[in-house]
Amino acid sequence: MLGAAICLGLQTAAADALAEMTPWATNEGGRMRIVTMPPEPDGTVRGAMQIEPKDGWITYWKEPGEAGIPPQLTFSRESGITSQTMSYPVPKLITNGDVTDIGYDRAVAFPFALKLDKPTKAGQASQVLPLGAASIDVSAFIGICRNICIPFQAEFSLPMKAVRGTPVEEAMILNAASAALPSPPANDFAVTDYAMVKGGKVLRLTLRLPDSATAPPQVVVTGPEGHVLFESVDAKRQGHAYTLDMPVGKLPDNYDISGKRWGILATSGSRSMETSIVFD
Repeated sequence: MLGAAICLGLQTAAADALAEMTPWATNEGGRMRIVTMPPEPDGTVRGAMQIEPKDGWITYWKEPGEAGIPPQLTFSRESGITSQTMSYPVPKLITNGDVTDIGYDRAVAFPFALKLDKPTKAGQASQVLPLGAASIDVSAFIGICRNICIPFQAEFSLPMKAVRGTPVEEAMILNAASAALPSPPANDFAVTDYAMVKGGKVLRLTLRLPDSATAPPQVVVTGPEGHVLFESVDAKRQGHAYTLDMPVGKLPDNYDISGKRWGILATSGSRSMETSIVFD
């Protein structure tokens, strides 16, 4: 079973960067690489971690479900990065026996953005940025699983060079990765009400579904780190309103939900919406 897989020894690969696209690092379950755009004048660097599982293998979303390893990027302390964010394309629920994972059984790219503390200066369009180094070292770590789960780690070096023009292939990869992300709430697709009920054991959600919705939506809720909800009961639809109860399960000891923010990802047909809720 995927989620109950036995983790084998860590697989590593080193790759020197070529332009803004690294070579692929490979293992028996698939391959991955890093793609970046040149730094922008304010020091912003857009990029994506590409993962291509082999047929029959999967990799994971930010909360992997009942087991698994979420994607991680770790940058060297000397890189001069002041902030970093990663976004996650819409995953699917992957059930194998009694275990349900949340992830991807196809090629996927996770967009990210970095902020460098020493941005490009005027007149340096063809020069290496003054970062103290000409590149940034990054370690990528994912889980890639079939009947076994292999932690897959690769080390990359990303060039931080300002160039004239836009690298076309890199831009196409990043644009496609961004297009696969869920949308923010809209007037016709949003969470309209939420509450903890039944003594805090159940999260009750009400969503406004799109006009095109003909089937129940897939809803995934992320709470404390490592805690994800995807099972629901007592779902009811009245017009565009869809209400469902999601058993919360066991939260961490001494967890105070007051003021906490939980994530919501809902998929209805070809549309996906991501938002968050805050508890009083």
